[in-house]
Amino acid sequence: MPVSPSSSAQTAREGVARRLRELRQDAGLTLVRLAGLCGWSHSKASRIENAKTPPSASDIVAWCRACAADSQAADLVACSRDVETMYQEWRKRARTGLRQLQSSYAALFQATRLFRVYSPTAVPGLLQTEGYTRALLSGNARLLGIPDDSTEAAAARADRSRIIHQAGRRRFVFVLEESVLRYQLGTSDDMAAQLGHLLTAGALPAVSLGIIPMGTPRTLWPQEVFHLYDDTLASVELLSAEVNITQPTEVALYEAAFEELRGMAVYGAAARALVLGAIEALPGPTHAP
Repeated sequence: MPVSPSSSAQTAREGVARRLRELRQDAGLTLVRLAGLCGWSHSKASRIENAKTPPSASDIVAWCRACAADSQAADLVACSRDVETMYQEWRKRARTGLRQLQSSYAALFQATRLFRVYSPTAVPGLLQTEGYTRALLSGNARLLGIPDDSTEAAAARADRSRIIHQAGRRRFVFVLEESVLRYQLGTSDDMAAQLGHLLTAGALPAVSLGIIPMGTPRTLWPQEVFHLYDDTLASVELLSAEVNITQPTEVALYEAAFEELRGMAVYGAAARALVLGAIEALPGPTHAP
């Protein structure tokens, strides 16, 4: 697996920095001279050129002007902005509210035909009930120190998730570790409803639900939560950020990992038995559906 799930973003940042270095060298400028022309300290210019600090749009314009390469500025600014969308902190993404964050995925979901999701920790959003989502997002809001609009966000996620019921050519392939069934979020009733929903959703024609039993001999260790959208985007969920990977070699690596994890999972009656067992293990007088 990648050394760091943010490596695509760092690789792209280094590409912008490399292009800026080439412009400086083509202009015959030392780093000290360029810093002087831009009115910066040498350390700032060095941090930008070595991809230690991402340049702002105005930094790129000033750099290109100093190198007599004004025509290059617009493309480099656009490229730099694309880089910064690869690694997005949850706190920043949720500053307008968790509900708005849920709605921000609508265009991506509509454009995707094959959804593949692996999770070792929680039920994927597309399979969540509102009670489970409220508990999950409320905890996220508390941890991130942002306003808690988890009730509205849960409704928005439920609305977004209706895509798995829509007729069409979309396919949804989910691989969960069995531990996901055992981590209780919300009340026992919330968790029972969530597990019951897994039984229903897993039977949908467009959905494949695989569960890796806890006693399965591993050929690949549990990974971070990741989503594959067709074969062009791998989205990795970290505690602090979402990493969007588009570099083909890295996307292919996540695809290979998904297939190996999928091969360890059980399906159909065997997967249903694991879900029913988790329901029976819940505290309180909950009964399997």
